[in-house]
Amino acid sequence: MNGAARIETAVTRLLGCDLPIVQAGMSWASSNSALPLAVSNAGGLGVIGAGPMRLPDLDRAITEVAAGTDRPYAVNLPLYRKGADEAMDLLAAKRVPILIASQGGPQRYLRRFQDLGTICLHVVATEEHAAKAVDAGVDGLIVVGAEAGGHPPAGLVSTLVTVRAVARRFPTAPIIASGGFADGAGLAAALSLGAGAAQFGTRFIASAESNVHPAYKEAVLAAGTGDTRTVGRGLGMIRVLANDFAGRMAELEHAGTDLERRRAEFTASSLKDAAVGGDVAGGKVEMGQSAGLVDAVLPAARIVRLLVEEYAAVLGRLPEVRPAGDRPARPPATPLPAW
Repeated sequence: MNGAARIETAVTRLLGCDLPIVQAGMSWASSNSALPLAVSNAGGLGVIGAGPMRLPDLDRAITEVAAGTDRPYAVNLPLYRKGADEAMDLLAAKRVPILIASQGGPQRYLRRFQDLGTICLHVVATEEHAAKAVDAGVDGLIVVGAEAGGHPPAGLVSTLVTVRAVARRFPTAPIIASGGFADGAGLAAALSLGAGAAQFGTRFIASAESNVHPAYKEAVLAAGTGDTRTVGRGLGMIRVLANDFAGRMAELEHAGTDLERRRAEFTASSLKDAAVGGDVAGGKVEMGQSAGLVDAVLPAARIVRLLVEEYAAVLGRLPEVRPAGDRPARPPATPLPAW
């Protein structure tokens, strides 16, 4: 698809990609080269999820993506991960074109990577965090709303409201909207809010190149829009599939169980259990509410093409603004039957 379609926005101009479609940097799902490479080559922004990756594996993935495309790609680095400083050293040495950082302050990395020419995007979930990132000088924002899988905002304000609020406050900031997007209608909605791109996470979990266990992908396909829940308040809240793990956590939270008892339950399960081991009942099956809009596992390039096709169809269906006096003629009244 590369070169076949373009949708130009402030974000595509900043990143150098053809389409305002960003594949989320998801632990395990995009902790490889295959998924980000497919998305970047299709015209979007592919993102390596560095969160759980050992440095040699991260090094290899970056090398493979850089060798496999001349298009932009990014690495997502959660700043709280063990060995984050060593990971930053690697990313600096590799001169990755785009860095997406989350779960920490931009001062920790910003000057270093901008001096190397790296475009720095920062993940935020509130207006307050957006203001701090803009003041620090980040190149763009990824604004996450409550619908998102993984780590939604603690206040659970929707993407619709959060993105619009940030776009109104910072009208010149390049913004990528994240949370609740799975199709071309979602892309159109994101751009209408003032964002320059939409980030798709759960949609790309259900891709052929996604690195997660087949049972995880099937869980996404089977889930409805109401089949996720947030758990882990005070422990790093996450949105996950409403499975056995989530049910146990919800019971403890509802009962007001002390933090350490909840922490023990929370840490007894992991995302790796589900993503690698296929334990979709007892593991942390992170996914967004948009799982209810996903009904097929497809190649990532096909997903990108569908998003563009659906977006174009949505634009064609939107009603035009017309002068108030420009009304269509009323159809003739239907005669009443004779009784």
